[in-house]
Amino acid sequence: MNKRLAAAILAVWMIFSLVGCGKKEEIPPVTDPVEKEDVVTPDPVPEVDPNLPKGLNPLTGMPMEPEYENDRPVAVMLNNLKAAQPQLGVSKADIIYEIPAEGAVTRMIGIFQSLEGVGNLGSIRSTRSYYLEAALGHDAVLVHAGASPQAYEEITSWDVDNIDGIKGGSMGEAFWRDAERRKTAGYEHSLLTSGEKILAYLAGGNYATEHAEGYQYAQAFVEDGTPAGGSAAEVVTLKFSSYKTGVFEYDANIKQYLVSQYNGPYVDGNTGERVGVTNVLVLETDISPIPGDTAGRLNVRMTGTGNGTYFCGGKSIPITWSKADRNSPFVYQLQDGTSLTLGKGTSYVCIMDPDNSTLNIG
Repeated sequence: MNKRLAAAILAVWMIFSLVGCGKKEEIPPVTDPVEKEDVVTPDPVPEVDPNLPKGLNPLTGMPMEPEYENDRPVAVMLNNLKAAQPQLGVSKADIIYEIPAEGAVTRMIGIFQSLEGVGNLGSIRSTRSYYLEAALGHDAVLVHAGASPQAYEEITSWDVDNIDGIKGGSMGEAFWRDAERRKTAGYEHSLLTSGEKILAYLAGGNYATEHAEGYQYAQAFVEDGTPAGGSAAEVVTLKFSSYKTGVFEYDANIKQYLVSQYNGPYVDGNTGERVGVTNVLVLETDISPIPGDTAGRLNVRMTGTGNGTYFCGGKSIPITWSKADRNSPFVYQLQDGTSLTLGKGTSYVCIMDPDNSTLNIG
């Protein structure tokens, strides 16, 4: 084959190859997008700390050892005069009730579901009828140092289980006078007790230490109790009287209201730490002097119904409260009648008369 023929054959082959390559199949463009199924991502399951106790504290909704869940709480009468500060053990209370007493002062009653690790408590003061009703509402054992004549009668007639630092022979077992407080604050502010001493006293079989079968404390709790649609409430100021004003300042970092009184932080003398609470409730009721009482003692209506305000998460919302009888707990509702769910944590309940006290929210 000569060179010219070979070149001609090669040229013809290349022409046919190029024509074949130019006839590639065209793929029509996609005009409609392909629908994809929605992918549902399940909510992450929160990790449970295996070291947390398996029970729940009925007063706070927080974890606690199961063996304490059905225990009767202990209600401790706390002196709140300025000269008696700092109080001891108050930061360990699950619920604090603050209620006016005679002479424009207030006293507190701390409710403790468990006294393990609480340490010293005090100073301890005398009780009144309405503090008895607060304790009875939790089926609690009351710790106090004396009582008004009316309250002493009712301790007997109402069958109030109590440990008295003045009468009844428990002084040496459960109470003592602190020498330093006696010297610096005065005799009336020096009476102390402790979680350990109260537990030892109760271990003697003086009173039942567990709720009776069928007892229920029905308050519900949620992780975040901030009221939906609530109004801003960063600083709550309750002027009980010319003598006592309480201030609650919301700290978003710890999600608690930090408490102040007497123009300074409200601290626990055991630890030096400022008291903080998750829930603040201000309950409105009727408070008036007992007719003929020369000491100016008060009647405080603790049963029936009334208005109030709930604070949590830096927000507030109006509520109503009810207490069926002296042995029943407080029940809280929203204004539409649904039950109020508190945030998990400790609570501070202020009981006041709007005719005599002033609530400011900022």
